[in-house]
Amino acid sequence: MMTNYGNRITQGQFSFLPDLTDEQITAQIKYALQQGWAVNVEFTDDPHPRNTYWEMWGLPMFDLKDPAGILYEINECRKAYPNHYIRVTAYDSTRGWETPRMSFIVNRPKEEPGFGLVRTETNDRHIVYTVRPYATEKPENERYG
Repeated sequence: MMTNYGNRITQGQFSFLPDLTDEQITAQIKYALQQGWAVNVEFTDDPHPRNTYWEMWGLPMFDLKDPAGILYEINECRKAYPNHYIRVTAYDSTRGWETPRMSFIVNRPKEEPGFGLVRTETNDRHIVYTVRPYATEKPENERYG
């Protein structure tokens, strides 16, 4: 049975779990580095499921091998954007893969307003559904907090 704690946004791995501690985040980063994956930190205030391109916090850390350095960057991003969603993505550049292998949220706003489902009836009673985040009712950088 999966439980969504507090009806939160569920993107990436571990989304149905309570927030990860820094120790647990470090363990996941260590695993990613052991696999040879590059790790980067991203943030957004529009977590729509189709918004896959979040803002990058610096460059991907291709050459960093110490999880503490990546946790430092996560914490710096948390300081700069405390009311944004922040995620860690591990990228596998192995030929034939070249894709994110791991992605999980490490920071969330205190309140997550969620999404609304807009139903529109078009020609011949065809129904179109649109998912709209409530957060986007406010201007960018004023959505949380």
